[in-house]
Amino acid sequence: MRTAAAILSFVLAITLLPVQPAAAAALPGGKSTFVVSQGHLKAASQQNWLRLGSYRFAANGTVSASLYLWWQRNPEARQRTGMVPDKGCSTKAGGSASRARTCRVLTAGGFTGAPDESRTGTYSMAGNVLTIRWKIAQTWTEQWYVRRSPDGKLARLDLKRSTLATHGYGYGSNAAIGTRREMSSVKAFRGSLRQDLTSWAGGKLVTSNNQPFSHSAFRACTTTTSCLTYLQPSSRGACQKSGGCPRYGGGTKAGVSSIQYYLTKISNSDRRDTMWHWCTCLAMERGEFCYTGNSHVKPLMQIIDDSGAFRGWVGAEASFSTGSSRAADMLAVFRLSDFR
Repeated sequence: MRTAAAILSFVLAITLLPVQPAAAAALPGGKSTFVVSQGHLKAASQQNWLRLGSYRFAANGTVSASLYLWWQRNPEARQRTGMVPDKGCSTKAGGSASRARTCRVLTAGGFTGAPDESRTGTYSMAGNVLTIRWKIAQTWTEQWYVRRSPDGKLARLDLKRSTLATHGYGYGSNAAIGTRREMSSVKAFRGSLRQDLTSWAGGKLVTSNNQPFSHSAFRACTTTTSCLTYLQPSSRGACQKSGGCPRYGGGTKAGVSSIQYYLTKISNSDRRDTMWHWCTCLAMERGEFCYTGNSHVKPLMQIIDDSGAFRGWVGAEASFSTGSSRAADMLAVFRLSDFR
């Protein structure tokens, strides 16, 4: 009896021991909320795709994604954002005006609506490498190098490898995805924004790194304050006689190589912005004031640090040709940031 009682007491002692909680997973760089741009870009392919959106990491080792998707197999037409810049930052006059033209700002199809897809998965950290395994029908694993900014307010993701994507960028902090900055803060940002980009056009891949972006040169609008504009006076590489502007572009007697730029907010409740730009001479060649051809539409997600400050964007260019040839599409994944 004493032996049985002793065994029972031992079993009860084990049963009554407090349950230890599972160890919390290490957040990537100590950050929970990331904006991410990634793409499958291969020179010989016309099945390339782009994804832009957010990843959210939980301490229990799970991750969720909310993303916009653009795919060459299902090209989407450009759509209006609803923004028309006011006369404080644009002009209804053409010619050699110093302001961008008053045009309805466009973005990539679908970007003004809800995300195209959501998925969940699990993640783990090993040193500075983040591994994500998505729970979808096909195998999809991503690995990213994680690097913290010198001030500790941001974590950066550099794509190491992926089952499906070939290029990608990401930035994270502990600011909520609904935290964003207005265009006045974008223009006033004192840091130096530089662009790293991989683009696809005409069956060729081009990588361009460390390109300066002059956000402070943009003009603030008076009443449409969620928009900035910039008329780049000239371009040495774009908008040329040999690049689609045989009568008016650079290298002609008219010599018009200026570029119309527009930056506008898409949403009040999340990080979405967009950039739209096009060569002035392309509109002139078609007898148009606002260009309706293959303009550049570049959806953006703001990078916000732990203090809620603006630090740039990750973005994707989803400029599908208005014609039937996919070879004329212009696609890219890129980042514009002071922490690269």
